[in-house]
Amino acid sequence: MRPILLTALLAFPLLTAAAKPQAELVQIAKAVQQDRLKATITRLVGFGTRHTLSDRTSATRGIGAAERWTAAQFEAISKDCGGCLTVAVPKQTFTGRRVPNPTEIGAILAIQKGTTDPDRVIVISGHIDSRVTDVMNATADAPGANDDGSGTAAVIEAARVLSKHRFPATLVFAVLEGEEQGLYGGKVLAAYAKEHGWKVEADLNNDIVGNTHGANGVHNDTQVRVFSEGTKAVETPDQANGRRYNGGEVDSPSRNLARFADGLAETYLKGLDVVMVYRTDRYGRGGDQVEMLNAGYPAIRVTEAVEHYDRQHQDLRTENGRLYGDTIEGVDFPYLAKVTQLNVVMMAALARAPAPPEDVKIEGAVSADTKVSWTAVPGAAGYRVHWRETTAPRWQHSKATTATSEVLKNIVIDDWFFGVSAISADGYESPVVFPGAAGSFSVTK
Repeated sequence: MRPILLTALLAFPLLTAAAKPQAELVQIAKAVQQDRLKATITRLVGFGTRHTLSDRTSATRGIGAAERWTAAQFEAISKDCGGCLTVAVPKQTFTGRRVPNPTEIGAILAIQKGTTDPDRVIVISGHIDSRVTDVMNATADAPGANDDGSGTAAVIEAARVLSKHRFPATLVFAVLEGEEQGLYGGKVLAAYAKEHGWKVEADLNNDIVGNTHGANGVHNDTQVRVFSEGTKAVETPDQANGRRYNGGEVDSPSRNLARFADGLAETYLKGLDVVMVYRTDRYGRGGDQVEMLNAGYPAIRVTEAVEHYDRQHQDLRTENGRLYGDTIEGVDFPYLAKVTQLNVVMMAALARAPAPPEDVKIEGAVSADTKVSWTAVPGAAGYRVHWRETTAPRWQHSKATTATSEVLKNIVIDDWFFGVSAISADGYESPVVFPGAAGSFSVTK
């Protein structure tokens, strides 16, 4: 143990234990039903193909039928909760390399307005479109059971479960089109958020979250990967210079959302561990969270621990006794239920907690102590100052306070990374915010 850390331990107690579980979050996790997830994916597969360029007028086949069915599911959930959801299907017309002709592409949204802080927005998303080997083949059967029927099912189930509760912040359940053709649904969602002045605190993008058997024969139903960007996509040159010198490469708001998810999984989920991956997405690949990041919003990608590439972007066929295609047989529904539980617990925890602190600053050059300060957060009963070694992946130490600044005696600013979270009167805690522009959750910072 470092002598400096020993000195700190003698100065005051370090609060490192996991928070006491919240009864409401336990209840919310238990409410997820794998039978409903299976019913949703069965129905989605039944549309034959959900390719973005497929039929939009048929009542039974293609992306149009799937879009209308999804909107109807959200309407039914809203009716069951007394009209608590507003359903919207914003669209934009796109052309591009994979969309050769002008095509309307949409985002199917169910919006649960917050009770006291409605401008704060927590989003869960998944994409409804599917494809086969040829990304331009809009007529062949493309079941898309796992990619991304699993993510769509998680979004719809999250809406059903969370609509039974009321939260200070707004929840948005987003089913997106056009992902396989160029992340177009993510563009529509980001534009809608900007247009409506949303303060998006988190986008939890679920893409390929139901399979547990890897192409290499590995079986893993106990882990889920959470991908998060390291430095902000919207970082300015001046901000980049400051971050390169003082740190922050692994402390974007998205990265601290991943740490937040990791902590919740340890507390509330049995048999599911979050594996944080320090990348925006899988190597050379992407998802709709990228467009939210490009708009300046914190976002993570949730993806199964192992992928089976015979079941992704493949024509339905059998070759040399080997099955190809994204069929429902490749979905592990108990596993998908656990991943959905992670999502609903995270959304509820974020929506119950105060907003992440703003204007977090640190001072202490040529000093034995470090001062951390921030702006008061509405609804916060207290705060927690966090610090960790610069090579540690998770926050190691913390100190609670009711003030908006704290002097950490004998904690030298040069040797640690720092952050602050806000805590409600009933114990819900925001994600940790790293000082300066690198860690700010606000798109204006």
